[in-house]
Amino acid sequence: MLIVKVCVGSSCYIKGSQDIVELFEKGIEEFNLQNEVVLTGSFCTGKCNREGVTIQINDEVHVGITRDNFRTFFKNNIVDIIEKKRM
Repeated sequence: MLIVKVCVGSSCYIKGSQDIVELFEKGIEEFNLQNEVVLTGSFCTGKCNREGVTIQINDEVHVGITRDNFRTFFKNNIVDIIEKKRM
């Protein structure tokens, strides 16, 4: 199970966290990952970046997630990780 926390603090909110949450919801549904990913919001993780939203997956923090790089981020950090766990 992957626990995904999307920062919805003021800085990330301004940078589009609501869009990132929506993209996660669509990706989870598209790849049928409802039983393997828990999506939640969090307030500031203290890892703000000049661009993009901060995401925490389990204990790993990722910064700079935008609409433009989301698809690659999702594949590398969600889909590929879950596929490896299934093997």
